[in-house]
Amino acid sequence: MGYPATAKRLPWARGVKLLDCDANGLLAVEKPAGVLSHPNKKGDREKALLNARYDESQQAYRILDTEGEVVSTVYLLNRLDSATSGIVLLSLVEDTARSVLKAFEEKKVKKTYQALVFGAPRGGPLVWKDRISVRKAQGGLRASTGGGLSAETKLAKVEPMGGMPPIARLTLQPITGRTHQLRIQTSKRHVPIVGDRTYGDFQKNKLAAKKGMKRLCLHCVGTELEYRLGNRAFRFKVASKAPF
Repeated sequence: MGYPATAKRLPWARGVKLLDCDANGLLAVEKPAGVLSHPNKKGDREKALLNARYDESQQAYRILDTEGEVVSTVYLLNRLDSATSGIVLLSLVEDTARSVLKAFEEKKVKKTYQALVFGAPRGGPLVWKDRISVRKAQGGLRASTGGGLSAETKLAKVEPMGGMPPIARLTLQPITGRTHQLRIQTSKRHVPIVGDRTYGDFQKNKLAAKKGMKRLCLHCVGTELEYRLGNRAFRFKVASKAPF
């Protein structure tokens, strides 16, 4: 049984869609909003990508047989917030996982997101540059600008959509991968993401909810990269359509 067949048989959470799996065991799934990239605490297992034990030290899911023996290891290669939907990468092979993680470290992975925001950016640079610091708050993580690590995002496209309040669709390509980066950078520029309950505009969120937009409108629509195994280079590209 090849890797694509193995990937299809994994115990995915409800709503998780397998998008692709290559010959080296690198796979991409589409995660719906509300599903965790991995369990954060006891009781989270049923809310996570896979209904399986998660090894935090290895950053991998362990698939067990009926006798409790490990039959498959699935390495988690990147994460999305629970409220964010879209593409997540995983690997069935440790060497492939290491190679892809190296590509992330070397910033050779291109990720593209789409977001619905209130208002629309006007003028300014096409690359947003900020510094973001992260702290623990109310059992989770909270990011803010000022101090911390450098965060950069390319504003690739702005599509005004009208409405009241006015809404635009942004295509964003993060150059760095900081916690809540896109959410806080849009908020700082007074174009908060629709449905963002942490950094958003709460009054406008209420109006949007009455029109059926009750979720965080942020979705990873594309991921592409090149990784190496031995002397060979492999390209991986996958796309997903935003559900809003």
